[in-house]
Amino acid sequence: MARRITNRLETAGSKHGRQLTIGILGGSFNPAHDGHLHISLEALKHLGLDQVWWMVSPQNPMKPASGMASLQQRIAKARAVARHPRIVVTDIETRLGTRYTSETLTRLRARYPRYRFVWLMGSDNLSQIRYWRDWHKIFTNHPLAVFSRSPYDSRALAGLAAQRYKRSRLVGNATRTVCRVAPPAWVFLAIRRHPASATAIRAAKIAP
Repeated sequence: MARRITNRLETAGSKHGRQLTIGILGGSFNPAHDGHLHISLEALKHLGLDQVWWMVSPQNPMKPASGMASLQQRIAKARAVARHPRIVVTDIETRLGTRYTSETLTRLRARYPRYRFVWLMGSDNLSQIRYWRDWHKIFTNHPLAVFSRSPYDSRALAGLAAQRYKRSRLVGNATRTVCRVAPPAWVFLAIRRHPASATAIRAAKIAP
């Protein structure tokens, strides 16, 4: 399904003589929830994206496999939550055979040369991205959009990654251009926060 939709959009983008701009929201989606939808809708609105792809990871290398629902279950739940024509749930990381974000983004650019990709993440991930494999390559090769998520914002913006690439941060009206600026380029969007959390949802399910 995701492949058919993206192929149709690629044809449409070529027909109109422009590149398509795709936001990538990657993660375990264990489970997908309205917070993911909230961030995606804000990304579509503020960044001028054509689509947001929910890239459901087979297994996040920084999370334990214990307690992880199957990939098929997580994809099915994500599709039920997404309910938007410009949000595509995909298992493309499985098909690419990649495990780490830096590698996945590099392969995506090679596979879809007509697309411009921007990595989407919450401020909680910005605060820990320093522990990701080849995290510098993510900043230097791809634009990023970081979304406010309580209570991580202050720590994330004061953290190593944000300070290391402080001069590459776009602010004000320039935030909408992040997808068209040569990296390193990133933005922080102080959107209305959403209370949903996959951790809290899982905890509620097992509570006595």
